[in-house]
Amino acid sequence: MASLSSILLASAVAALLVVSSCATELTFKVGEGSSSSSLDLITNVAISEVEVKEKGSKDWTGLKESSANTWTLKSEVPLKGPFSVRFLVKNGGYHVVDDVIPASFKAGSVYKSGIQL
Repeated sequence: MASLSSILLASAVAALLVVSSCATELTFKVGEGSSSSSLDLITNVAISEVEVKEKGSKDWTGLKESSANTWTLKSEVPLKGPFSVRFLVKNGGYHVVDDVIPASFKAGSVYKSGIQL
């Protein structure tokens, strides 16, 4: 007969598998309004803040939420990719994904973050 600790361990492992299989990978879709001086990012999950860092920059630039899950950056000069993205997950802290949006981004393209939420 299995011990109580073995049963609890098996239950915990099973619960972790169920939870991890329910997680959704965060993706960034480049919106149709994007251009060489504008970047619209549409996320597939709700997040609280989005910032990007252009290639060669030391500073993060905040994007404005223009509608639900859509974040916009407008610039007077051409943007320089690839772009790293830093974002805040509601009740989950900050995350950074380096070079997730390539320099040659195209409107309608979807880029995976590799982060499960």
